[in-house]
Amino acid sequence: MFRWLAGTIALGMVASQALAADPTEIHIGYLGKASVKSKLSLVEQPADNDGVAGAKLGIEDNNTTGKFLNQRFTLDEIRLKDGDDVVKAADELAGRAPFIVTNLPADETLKVADRLRDRGTVLLNAGATDDRLREQDCRANVIHVAPTRTMLADALAQYLVWKQWKRWFLVSGSHDNDKLFADALRRAATRFGAKIVQEKTFEDTGGARRTDSGVTLIQRQMPVFTQQIPTYDVLVAADESDVFAAYLPYRTWDPRPVAGSAGLVPTSWDAAQDQWGAVQMQNRFLKLNQRRMTALDMQAWTATRMIGEATSRTNSGDPKKVIDFIKGPDFSVAAFKGTKLTLRDWNLQLRQPILLVDGRMVVSVSPQEGFLHQVSELDTLGLDRPETKCKLK
Repeated sequence: MFRWLAGTIALGMVASQALAADPTEIHIGYLGKASVKSKLSLVEQPADNDGVAGAKLGIEDNNTTGKFLNQRFTLDEIRLKDGDDVVKAADELAGRAPFIVTNLPADETLKVADRLRDRGTVLLNAGATDDRLREQDCRANVIHVAPTRTMLADALAQYLVWKQWKRWFLVSGSHDNDKLFADALRRAATRFGAKIVQEKTFEDTGGARRTDSGVTLIQRQMPVFTQQIPTYDVLVAADESDVFAAYLPYRTWDPRPVAGSAGLVPTSWDAAQDQWGAVQMQNRFLKLNQRRMTALDMQAWTATRMIGEATSRTNSGDPKKVIDFIKGPDFSVAAFKGTKLTLRDWNLQLRQPILLVDGRMVVSVSPQEGFLHQVSELDTLGLDRPETKCKLK
């Protein structure tokens, strides 16, 4: 009897010790810019915590599940000011976190990836849409959560072609990023059977447009700029620099819809998204931040949730096990978009539907009906496996 009682007590002590064991700590870093670029529209000014707010909500969601597995997630954040050394900041962050969510330009993303490659640190790119990061400049330690420009352009093109709006007037800005988006739109037109009837470039001459005479100036300028164009169905704008596209709707010479960087806009997320359980997501974000959730917020949330999902599925905080699972065939993550998101193994780009929004409502979601693929309809958006130039290294 005494031996049985002693054994029972010993087992109880072991169980209590196991339950009282310190939780597995999983540190996720966030590396982005402290300053945000202003927008033309006063009602669309980005918040100072754009992006990182989504990552923090992702951490909160990870911890909701993690408490049942004795896992605890924390976010280590570095926000870069102008002139800060991004590589030095990355080194500092990598000392605490094996996974880093980034919102950096393409060149800085590559610098950080190459610097941290030998340390085993993995970046989750939540901000840069450059296709070259997934193609000729791809890296094995960078997972891409943000959609590419070609994915955004293809999503828009599918809808316009489905609507039989196949004749496009393409207007692009004069900055490099504008030209890259214009290239993606040209490729999409060719891929899905649209025709660009004419192209024009809107030169950025600088200066402030928010003046008392600004409305009058633009109202006179845009009709003339869009005059004498061959018959077209839709004006497609490539203006990532946010210089002119917002002034196009309702001001063109001919009464035509506007799409691309204004009007009907392709995006990974929008505050108007209310399908597939998104309302509860939107409400939780609004309660925490007193503002609406942006595409960058959602991309950062998804990045942190990918780590959380893989950690719970593997029941491990070991960075290698977590990343191997994310890169493997069994990984998927839910993101309130009607289908589970998975990773393209040839360039580490996250497959995802793209929303088409008009500023108030979600007009449609691509891929559109009828655009088929032998593996996944999501692979009709962006560069497919046979087209890739990526050689992961």
